[in-house]
Amino acid sequence: MTWFQTISSTEAFFIALFIVLYSLYIFRVIKIAKTINTSYRRIFYKVLLRSVYFSLLIVALLGPSFGETSREVKAIGKDIFIAVDLSESMNSFDIQPSRLEKLKFELKNLVDAFNSDRIGIIMFSNEAFVQCPLTYDQSALNLFIETLNTELVPNSGTDFGPPLKTALAKLDDGESLTQQKSKIILLISDGEDFGEETNGIAKEVEEAGIKLFTLGIGTERGSKIMTRRGFKKDRQGEEIISKLNSTSLRQVAATTGGQYFEINDSRNDVSRLINTIKSIEGELRDSIKMDVSANKYYYFLSLALFLMIIDFMANIKTIRI
Repeated sequence: MTWFQTISSTEAFFIALFIVLYSLYIFRVIKIAKTINTSYRRIFYKVLLRSVYFSLLIVALLGPSFGETSREVKAIGKDIFIAVDLSESMNSFDIQPSRLEKLKFELKNLVDAFNSDRIGIIMFSNEAFVQCPLTYDQSALNLFIETLNTELVPNSGTDFGPPLKTALAKLDDGESLTQQKSKIILLISDGEDFGEETNGIAKEVEEAGIKLFTLGIGTERGSKIMTRRGFKKDRQGEEIISKLNSTSLRQVAATTGGQYFEINDSRNDVSRLINTIKSIEGELRDSIKMDVSANKYYYFLSLALFLMIIDFMANIKTIRI
């Protein structure tokens, strides 16, 4: 027999309290019985009954487990590549504290929601780089997310083609053994796509049977772009206002039969995105049988309650006069 927990200070306190109070009660009854010169033996019937069901309650609280049963444990998961736009416009602060910082916070929630799936991270602007390959390691993923910043990639425009091409290649090679229906690409950006190959690569993603979702972050009113030298300016010296351009993201999602989601100052679709991805069927990766012991506390609890009912219903005189 195994136990869910051991006797703690709480259980020890109640056991000690029960013993002390009943010892005082027995002592008092015996003293009264001797004073009036009568028998006090019947008191021990009640003491025995109450001691038994009190003990049963303590045993039930400790959670006894016995009896071996076999249970099949299945490992079901998906492969998810997240492509994150790190162009300078992600430093805009129309979403507080900035688009990128808000995104990093939500990405950690997303990683936490898919702890049984493999997740990889691709960072891009006009070029794409694998920051983290597919992994189950949530600590590593959160560390990579925390280090995301706009200085990690060249900044000369946004191109959706390279990250989609990189994700497609990684999901289609030997690195991913998951079925196509359980492979997902999440493309995150705030700006317009200036690439010329995006539509062609998006069609390849669709033909491969890989799910593609897009997430736009920013607002239509936009904001200035913060850099180390101050606000970013154009060639005429005017400060640039970056606004969310969802058109390209919507088009890519529509091309592949996917969905578009958004984070702005009044809307956050991350929960809906998580639920949508969770609804996609995962692949059975492993199945093992484990011998487990079941917690049988309810046997002891039921017997204790039965004895308590008997105690309340049975009227035994502890002192015969």
